[in-house]
Amino acid sequence: MKFTTVVALTASYVAVASAHMAMLRPIPRGGYETPQYNGRVHAFLGFKDKKYTVRFPCGGYAPGPVTQMKAGDVIDVRFQSTDMSDSDIKKQPTKPKDPKKQFDQPRHGGGTCEFSLSYDNGQTFHLIGRYTKSCPDAYFKWPVKIPADVPECTSKNKCLFVWTWLASTLDQFYMNCADINLTAPKGGKKRLPQGKVTFVDFGNYKKNQKAPGDGTVGKGVSGPGPNSSEVKKNKSGGFSTY
Repeated sequence: MKFTTVVALTASYVAVASAHMAMLRPIPRGGYETPQYNGRVHAFLGFKDKKYTVRFPCGGYAPGPVTQMKAGDVIDVRFQSTDMSDSDIKKQPTKPKDPKKQFDQPRHGGGTCEFSLSYDNGQTFHLIGRYTKSCPDAYFKWPVKIPADVPECTSKNKCLFVWTWLASTLDQFYMNCADINLTAPKGGKKRLPQGKVTFVDFGNYKKNQKAPGDGTVGKGVSGPGPNSSEVKKNKSGGFSTY
C-alpha cells in the first residue's frame, strides 16, 4: 500500500478514532501495510463507530502478515503515530532536540506496555516483557526477548506476539497482535512463561484504571524513552517468570 493512500485512509478516521498509538513492527493485524489498515488499529478496546467496534482480542482484526521469530530472539518493537512521515516509518527516526520539530504523538503521558505470546489465537497470554512510565514512544525501539526455552508455535492463525498498553492520562486500554511463526531448537525442556498480562478498562475487567506515566503530558510530547534497567531486563528475558 502506498503511503499516500495510507495517509488518506488515516485522515478519514483520525478524528473518529482519536489518533492514538499503534505497534508498527512487528506488523500487527489491521496495522500499517495490511489491507485492513484504516486508522482504527490506533483506537482503544471498546471504541465504536458506525462501521466497526474495536474488540477483544486483537481489535477483532483478521490474521495479517506473518513475522518469522525464533526462540531466544530479541525483538525490537517499534511504534507508529499517525503523524509520522513515510521516511520515519521506513527507518527508525532520530529524535530532534527541538520539540517543535518532533512529529506529534498522542502518547497520553506514556504508561505501561506489556508484551506477551499467545499460542491459541488470543485466548491465553504468556507475559514476556514490560516497560513502564514512558511507553510507547515512536522515537525509540523497545527490545523484548523471546525466551530461549519456549516451545515452537507454527500453527496457522494461532501464534501471536501481543502488545498491550494502559495509558497514563486516559483510562483506555490498547491491544495489537502480530501473527508470528515461532521456531525453536529441538530438544531440551520447553516451557511457557506463567506471568499474567494486565487487562483493564474493557468488558468485565476493572474500570477507570490508569498507569503511572513519565510526566510528559501535552500535544505531541515525546518522553525520555525506555529506562536502561528495564531495557537490560527485557533483553535478558527477566520478565518471563515460571
